[in-house]
Amino acid sequence: MDSFITIRFKRKTAKRFQEFSKMHFKTHTEAMESILDFFLYNEISPREKLGPTGRTIEAKLLKRINAVIAIMRDVEKTQTKPTVAMLQSLFVMEEPNKKPLIVEKKYAEEKKEVRFREIESTRFTNEERAKR
Repeated sequence: MDSFITIRFKRKTAKRFQEFSKMHFKTHTEAMESILDFFLYNEISPREKLGPTGRTIEAKLLKRINAVIAIMRDVEKTQTKPTVAMLQSLFVMEEPNKKPLIVEKKYAEEKKEVRFREIESTRFTNEERAKR
């Protein structure tokens, strides 16, 4: 068994360490070793700030994701849907409406009327024509 040594801490700090140690480790020695190893392995000082916390990073990511979603919706409304509609209209087979042809009036109202007629009094019968 290893020997123990006493270290003097202020009560408030000792209580905080004991609570932390009970939550995460079996013994206070394991807790202290892990804390020291963490700082040595990561080559950081306990006095340095590591930057933004997980909550602030998450909030920034959510804002960016919402902005990307808004951009995608705008693109969908202004570009994708109209383009898809135009492409679909190209592939839809519809029978063309049968409209009557537009024809000039002089050809449309052609009536087969006789332009010149003989006067009835001047008509000759076939016999009379043969005599002449």
